[in-house]
Amino acid sequence: MTDKVFDNNQVSIAGEVISEFEYSHDVFGEGFYTIDVSVGRLSNSSDVIPLMISERLMDVKKSYVGKYIEILGQFRSYNRHEENRNRLVLSVFVREVKICDEVYESPKPNYIFLDGYVCKQPIYRKTPLGREIADILLAVNRPYGKSDYIPCICWGRNARFAENFTVGGHIQVFGRIQSREYQKKVGEEDFERRVAYEVSVSKLECIEDN
Repeated sequence: MTDKVFDNNQVSIAGEVISEFEYSHDVFGEGFYTIDVSVGRLSNSSDVIPLMISERLMDVKKSYVGKYIEILGQFRSYNRHEENRNRLVLSVFVREVKICDEVYESPKPNYIFLDGYVCKQPIYRKTPLGREIADILLAVNRPYGKSDYIPCICWGRNARFAENFTVGGHIQVFGRIQSREYQKKVGEEDFERRVAYEVSVSKLECIEDN
């Protein structure tokens, strides 16, 4: 697959399709659908990553469950209004796709690069076991005045570094997209299983704007 550069938001994902296509929306008559891809981690667990894909790139009437695919794209967000509040919904917007005939070992099965601006004061904390963590919400500009808001999580030295960032700071992050299950309380005694998506940061840089 051609290693194209998509400016400030680059994603490379390779994994196994584990769901059927689900209709999302139309843009000027072009249909967009979501599918889930399972991407293995080094720890023998896996991340389930949602892809947003055009009907012009794949045959959405066909099942690809069990197939391995490789994609290039961008990590995007939009606000979905539910329960009287907005919920940030994240997915990988697919630009290029390659369908593999067999299990495919990619050199970059889960890679993301983002260049954006800190839009919320980072939250630094320690786990009960003393592990350092910092949460960053990064605004990544898109054409036509739009932005994607991407939650990022840093560990250890990166967390200590990120603790001192200020709102508006220009940073670059390198890492992978991870999925995390949690329970959302939806009633007095009812809970709903949900999945959150974020960037697990492996490298972090501050950019000095002239």
